[in-house]
Amino acid sequence: MSGEPLRLQLEGKVVLVTGGSSGIGRATVARLLQEGARVATCARDAARLERAAAELRAAHGGELLAVPADVSTAAGVERIADATLAHYGALHGLVNNAGSSAAGPFATITDAQWEADIALKLLAPVRLARRCLPALSATRGAIVNVVAIGGKAPPARSMPSAVTRAAGLAFTKALAQEYAPQQVRVNAVCIGVVRSAQQEHHWQREFAHLDLESFYVEWARRRAVPLGRIGYAEEVADLIAFLLSERAGYITGTAINIDGGLSPVW
Repeated sequence: MSGEPLRLQLEGKVVLVTGGSSGIGRATVARLLQEGARVATCARDAARLERAAAELRAAHGGELLAVPADVSTAAGVERIADATLAHYGALHGLVNNAGSSAAGPFATITDAQWEADIALKLLAPVRLARRCLPALSATRGAIVNVVAIGGKAPPARSMPSAVTRAAGLAFTKALAQEYAPQQVRVNAVCIGVVRSAQQEHHWQREFAHLDLESFYVEWARRRAVPLGRIGYAEEVADLIAFLLSERAGYITGTAINIDGGLSPVW
């Protein structure tokens, strides 16, 4: 979807993006490489991560460090953060993107599922921010937390994700307030329905009688997306890259919907 790079003056900047082997994370890595940034990324599946990294390097060139790490654990956070700082020696941006869309009827959600969701969607960004903020303060850098519109307006059967996403929004606002004196900006992007491997799994499970494009048309209709289509990961990546750049230098403590108008709240 995206055309020429946005020329956001990100050349040489170091950015850490979690969950970079697919979807929004991979699209963000690609956009940052196009902009000349030096990127570090991680994912749990080492083989999938290395395939994605090889394809990204071939397509875009640039510097890309790929580290297998599970950021839902304290050890995984330390692994990717330490590797990034050791390799590049500085950090200008952090994108907390790793996540999932766990949701179901409240009565069926176990303690283990709650704990796993909290570890991935709340504790991972908390731990990464804590580890990276000294380096980000030194460069007057930026953090972007990828959350979801359900954190603002949670529907039925949206837990645990809607609850942990709401916590992510509160974390974003509080952290932005605390680190504004150090000129570190902290923002969130609230995604709606975006083309992804998760959506394609849903297609294969329940809509296999349709081709993929027809599925996305039907899914946009069923979800009543006002713009009438499902979003692209590259569109989210463009917004993330902008928020990391100096062009967004007066934006902090906000959560921007990128959802085709789906959310009922701003």
